[in-house]
Amino acid sequence: MKSFLRILGGIGIIIAIGIIIFVMQVYVEIRNDTDKIVHYKPPVATQIFDRQKRLVANLFDKEFRFYATFEEIPPRLVEALLAIEDTLFFEHYGINVDAIMRAMLKNIQNARYAEGGSTITQQLIKNIVLTREKTIERKIKEVLLAIRLETILSKEEILERYLNHTYFGHGFYGVKTASLGYFRKEMQALSLKEIAILVSLPRAPSFYDPTKNYEFALGRANNVLQRMYELGWISKEEFDEGSSERPRVYDDTLTQNVAPYVVDEVQRQLARLTDLKTAGYKIYLNIDLDYQELAQEALYFGYEQILSRHKKDESLKEKLNGAFVVLENQSGKILALVGGVDYAKSNFSRATQSKRQIGSSVKPFLYLSAINSGVAQNYQIPDIARTYEYKDGKERKKWQPKNYGSSLSGFVSLKTALTKSLNLATINLVEEVGFDRIYSDVLKYGFSNVPKDLTISLGSFGASPLEMARNFMVFSNYGKVIDPMLMDYIVDTKGNVAYFTPNEYELSKEEQSFLILDILRDVVNVGTGRRAKVDGIELAGKTGTTNDNIDAWFCGFSPSIEVIVWYGKDDNTPMGYSETGGVAPAPAFSYFFSNILEIDPGLERKFKIPQGVRSQNIDGEQFYYTDDSPIRSVPKVNHDTIIF
Repeated sequence: MKSFLRILGGIGIIIAIGIIIFVMQVYVEIRNDTDKIVHYKPPVATQIFDRQKRLVANLFDKEFRFYATFEEIPPRLVEALLAIEDTLFFEHYGINVDAIMRAMLKNIQNARYAEGGSTITQQLIKNIVLTREKTIERKIKEVLLAIRLETILSKEEILERYLNHTYFGHGFYGVKTASLGYFRKEMQALSLKEIAILVSLPRAPSFYDPTKNYEFALGRANNVLQRMYELGWISKEEFDEGSSERPRVYDDTLTQNVAPYVVDEVQRQLARLTDLKTAGYKIYLNIDLDYQELAQEALYFGYEQILSRHKKDESLKEKLNGAFVVLENQSGKILALVGGVDYAKSNFSRATQSKRQIGSSVKPFLYLSAINSGVAQNYQIPDIARTYEYKDGKERKKWQPKNYGSSLSGFVSLKTALTKSLNLATINLVEEVGFDRIYSDVLKYGFSNVPKDLTISLGSFGASPLEMARNFMVFSNYGKVIDPMLMDYIVDTKGNVAYFTPNEYELSKEEQSFLILDILRDVVNVGTGRRAKVDGIELAGKTGTTNDNIDAWFCGFSPSIEVIVWYGKDDNTPMGYSETGGVAPAPAFSYFFSNILEIDPGLERKFKIPQGVRSQNIDGEQFYYTDDSPIRSVPKVNHDTIIF
């Protein structure tokens, strides 16, 4: 007998130890799980807005969620939720014993797990920390957790977590997300029927998704209204009005991305923020969606024109592409950025990620160096052919640059040489001013990977359209260059604001840059960029074409807006005969400015002339000059005596 009692006692001790271990294990798990709910910090989507605070895109990782505090949630929405899910929520202590007993009886009657009887608190626990497996151990943990949680959090805090964590179908996490997603409304603007639709979703989000099963969603919502009416929480009039309402439901994409090239660039520039898609930032851009849409339209306009000139070239449509950049001259703010004609076909941004040869669009920079060396607009340059010999390894080679069309003009003024984009005159000017000075200035203006030879005179090196936009500000912004800014400021979830401040560089005197600006006006009015001209506004710019028409540029500006347009084939093969900077991109530039005046009629129309700039008429042609680049008398040259 004593032996039996000892055995029984030993078993009892083992059972007691087991119970203690189980309770300790459950306690540790409950404590850890409670912390996860108490310190709940879900991933929240980041939003990107344009300069007029219009939504550009939503960024998120796995869960698309906007967070709403309890104060943001309308009381009617809380009532509707509790009416259908947990009527006694504000009266129980985490579990509803009556509901659990009813569920147990129903489960016994059905000989299976048919009903759970869970409170809102228990549902929150299941959603965040527990699995949905139907076991006694999990149910015990759930009950203990619910009771403990209600001793730490207020009812309002529990509801806030529940309504922000719950999945509402269609990719929407949280009630605020669902409200904006399904109805394009803030929660405070929801009708009673719209509220009823939302609170119906957590039980069966796919089945009651109003974008897929609208009638089922309405039927379930009417059940919610019926329950609210039975509880006396709404009047007969509210019930009747709500039951008959058929709200408009939107089937929007989650990202809402209307400017994908812009959004990709934002993500590249903010790659250091590892929580970019989960921390709920609000990013305010300098982009203007009206400008962005028009830039995309203008780029496609030029693209279609190029294709129409080469209908027999079937490969051109597949390989031809372009880029379009718009910024404010005086601030460097990027107003539009388009990296290709069709993002769906290629998300590679040719505006920021591609460096293409810039051709003759480099010439204004070379001529600015000449102006800053003291020469004037009327300075005479020989437009004559030369042959240059050089070594390529052990092999001796010759370089014989030519003008477009192979014509020669003899002696021409600096102004005429740039207006007509004369290659030979430009090379001769570089040699006269001094190659080392020109080379140093080209680097100062912002270009990189520049070869140290005379081919730089014809733009033999590459730059991205955004880099060209930045560098061309030395003309459009009268000597001051500002690093282009895509973003204005960022706001975090705590309301902290971080502003972006650009670097600024004084690269030329205001009056000296104007001397080139004036010539670039002539490029548009009477020179190689005539197709860029728009009535009613002064425009300046420069065409750029590389060998065999592989790249075609137009870099131009109005008194307040700068636009860079580039076309080329992605495989760096020729676009086709005659596709020069004056033919391919210039019309797209013109298309943009013709239409932007309708969108923004208050744009400045005339260039200002800085103090210290004077003009003189010589042989019927007007030349501007400054103290640093004075007009000098030029002897008349008998062009018949020039030997080529």
